Amino acid sequence: MLKDLHPEQLFFFDIETVPGAADYNELAPDLQQLFERKVGRQRNEDEDPAEFYFSRAGILAEFGKVICISCGYLQKKENEYHLKIKTFYGDDEKSLLEEFTQTLLNISSKGYQLCGHNIREFDVPWLCRRMLINGLILPPVLDIYGKKPWEVNHVDTLDLWKFGDYKHYTSLNLLATILGVPTPKDDIDGSMVAEVYYKQHDLNRIAVYCSKDVVAVAQVIMKLKGLPLIKSENISGI
Repeated sequence: MLKDLHPEQLFFFDIETVPGAADYNELAPDLQQLFERKVGRQRNEDEDPAEFYFSRAGILAEFGKVICISCGYLQKKENEYHLKIKTFYGDDEKSLLEEFTQTLLNISSKGYQLCGHNIREFDVPWLCRRMLINGLILPPVLDIYGKKPWEVNHVDTLDLWKFGDYKHYTSLNLLATILGVPTPKDDIDGSMVAEVYYKQHDLNRIAVYCSKDVVAVAQVIMKLKGLPLIKSENISGI
């Protein structure tokens, strides 16, 4: 129940992903075939495979990679909430995942709950798959195989907004907008990340965008709890 959510116990995070290669033609022939089988009928016959790969591979963990992870937590000081954010980003996916794994181990020992938007369907399984592909051991907070739904200590703002309606999907942008939270999509959106990464290699721009998603999720939690929004001067790390 929403009344049982305590903002100070939440560890907010968001990830940004891109295709694993800059161009479809860089893939080995067997991977090209496997990609075609994976996407199946999603690609129309008249669509160029290279263009389809660039637009779709970033959401498939088997064919993509993580380039940015932003996270944050709240502290209450003098009856006001302060949000502290840290962002990991870079070209070396394994190093990035190792750094974040250490952070997850640290926060798990302090009793935090993972929190984000659509993390159950996207961010968590994506991270788990990429960690295993990179030869890393899953931290306990992500190793949820065999657990019952109520045993998984994750808070998903998409699930909170569904209120049991499992057919319903609401983007973070829409949810933030209708709740009066400043939208994180004021520069780029998820569909533009691959182009910004491969064609501009502007990781700083992507990191700022990712951190704004974390801010938006934290602010959504505040609204759902009936609490005042976090003041901009109380947000650090963007």
